Amino acid sequence: MNSNRAAGQWKQLQGSIKQQWGKLTDDDLSRLEGHSDQLAGRLQERYGIAREEAERQAREFQTRNNWH
Repeated sequence: MNSNRAAGQWKQLQGSIKQQWGKLTDDDLSRLEGHSDQLAGRLQERYGIAREEAERQAREFQTRNNWH
């Protein structure tokens, strides 16, 4: 996959993330780029939810959007 295509896919994914979790900032999204495993931690931090719930939400989002 070339870098332009990857960048385009990341932009689309950012839009989906912002749509689902509006409290995540652009800085949060910048830090997530290439680090899908950090989504749960950001959700837990921004929304004050339990780790298990943040991991469940992140896992569902990643599966639904094929983001690994």
